[in-house]
Amino acid sequence: MKKKVALITTGGTIASKEISKGLLNSGAMSGEELAELCQLPEDIEVKIIDVMQKPSMHIDFDQMLKVRRAILTELNDPTVCGIVVTHGTDSMEETAYFLDLTINDSRPIVVTGSQRAPQDIGTDVYSNLRNSIYVAVNEELKNVGVVVVFNERIYSAKYVKKVHASNVQGFESFGYGYLGIIDNNIVSIYQKPITKDNYQIKKQIPRVDIIKCYSGADGVFIEAAIKAGAKGIVLEGVGRGQVSPYMMDAIKKAIAAKITVMVTTSAEEGKVYPAYGYVGSAYDLKQSGVLLGEDYDSKKARIKLAVLLASVDKIVQANFK
Repeated sequence: MKKKVALITTGGTIASKEISKGLLNSGAMSGEELAELCQLPEDIEVKIIDVMQKPSMHIDFDQMLKVRRAILTELNDPTVCGIVVTHGTDSMEETAYFLDLTINDSRPIVVTGSQRAPQDIGTDVYSNLRNSIYVAVNEELKNVGVVVVFNERIYSAKYVKKVHASNVQGFESFGYGYLGIIDNNIVSIYQKPITKDNYQIKKQIPRVDIIKCYSGADGVFIEAAIKAGAKGIVLEGVGRGQVSPYMMDAIKKAIAAKITVMVTTSAEEGKVYPAYGYVGSAYDLKQSGVLLGEDYDSKKARIKLAVLLASVDKIVQANFK
């Protein structure tokens, strides 16, 4: 009996068509059209579900929830061995981590896409899609959570990041590496995450903004986030989690308004830590009521904070260990 994979398509470069020389219509191709172009594994049954056809920067929490519902529907079928989601690369890491936090199932869920369009010379569409299908039926990927498959590598959703605007080696996990590889249709796993968070969304996902910190930055963007009704703010600090001292008054104003504020670091590796005692340091932020974002990058921190705000009654520092 053939193993069965549900292929859920959402658009992106992997499903794009050329509209004029040099310009693409991202997400224009249906899942059926995409499958017809690819040499999908003959030993695996692939069921195609078109959920949307969008560029990935058009995907917000509402669309992520739609993808999540489509996945849960397919997982109701006990004969499905795993899920593959095709997605644009620009926000792939965000959707992948959202799904990782909000779906609790032992079967592999794989998110993939491409840097080049199906008609481009040297396209990565077909290899990424084919490899993802093999990963989705691999028994060693059970209980690992959501993974991203790209350029023959398997990445954990929590740490994967788009690192190149156009190269086929577009994703990396700085400091943590990849979980395994796919070589000639053979999946090899070298490491697995030892912990996994999961939350049940109970209410509407609120607005959470990311504010980048830089030399001389003041509180203008924090004030704007407060005015816009944000329920969470992620400060992308520097180094060990420092921000400009001119931001502190606005940060305290946000906390007084019951907005959850956390700080991350723009450094590719390392954790936020209260190492200094001056105004705007991680220690000063912590003493003011700011959560420390550990080793999360700002995008992943935003996704997790938004999910937490929609899932739990109280957010504590331990949620970001």
